[in-house]
Parts: sequence; C-alpha cells; structure tokens
Amino acid sequence: MNWTNIITIVLAGILTENMVLSKFLGICPFLGVSKKTNTAVSMGIAVTLVMLLATAVTYPIQIYILDRFGLGYLQTIVFILIIAALVQLVEIVLKKYIPPLYKALGVYLPLITTNCAVLGITMLNFTNERITNYPEALFNALGAGLGFLFAMFIFSGVRTRLETSNIPESLKGLPITLVSAAIVSLSFLGFAGIVG
Repeated sequence: MNWTNIITIVLAGILTENMVLSKFLGICPFLGVSKKTNTAVSMGIAVTLVMLLATAVTYPIQIYILDRFGLGYLQTIVFILIIAALVQLVEIVLKKYIPPLYKALGVYLPLITTNCAVLGITMLNFTNERITNYPEALFNALGAGLGFLFAMFIFSGVRTRLETSNIPESLKGLPITLVSAAIVSLSFLGFAGIVG
C-alpha cells in the first residue's frame, strides 16, 4: 500500500475535493443541521460512518458482481438500496444505544439515505484516478467523511456567530445563511494546488 497516495487521498477529501464546499454534494444537511455545533458534529460523524460502511459494501459489489456480470447499469439503484439499509442500521443502533444523539439528529438521520454526498462518494470511488483498490476506496470515503464533518463544524461556528451579529433585515434567515455558505466555500479555494 502506497502511504503517500493514501495521505493524498485523505487530504484531498478533506480540503480540495470537499464534498460540500467543492463538489456541492450534501447541501441539505449542511444547511439544515448546522445551527448548533454539537448537532452538526454528530451529523458529520454519522455521515462519515455511513460513507465508510457504504464504501465497504458497495466497492466489492461493484467489482465482483456488477462489473463481472455486466450489470454496471444497475449501479445507482443497487447503491441507493445498500445506503438505505445501512442508514436504517445506524438509526436502530443510535436509537438503542445513544438516544440523546438520535433525538438531536431527528428527521435528518433518515435523510442521510437521500444525502447525495453518501451516494456520490460510492460512485466517485470508480471515477477517481487515484483510487485503484479497496483500501484506497475506504480511505477516500474516510477523507470525504472527515471533509463533510470539517465543513459542518466550520459552518456551525459561522452560524453561531451570525446569531449574535447585527444583520440587515433583508438578509436575515436563509439569505445570510446562503451568503455565508458561499464565503466559506470560497475560502476553501485557497487549498487548491496543495493536493493535486
């Protein structure tokens, strides 16, 4: 295993190929769950876990079943079904063992099923030229999940700060949230070229 490539894959997932701030995938939870830092971090951890589990299951299915039998056209449907099943599993575990986190995530936990960042990482594992094997795909999912978590954490801090700021009436609510998200996204352009 080439550790230089692994480090590059993880750093790219966090900084330059960030799912939310660079690829604009997973915007719904990014805007919806980022009001409080603890909820944002919890959602980021849950999404990271689901990304890792989804990659762990979908990568072998793609290689050993879909590609081998010429069923590649079923990739999206199969991956969505797998992700939905994994999210249900995570939801059951959280409800049984961590009820406060389950309640804090509320409706957004089942929405991980429809989070395009989770589906995106499982599919991007096959289009990214850096990804050549199963461990690299898992590290790519880890980097993407940590990038999602990082974006959620940063944006929750920005939104916390906005609550105590004097904002013009016409920008209060969703408008200032979208402007802030755009500025945070632009700030990540500064990482371009670091991981290439």
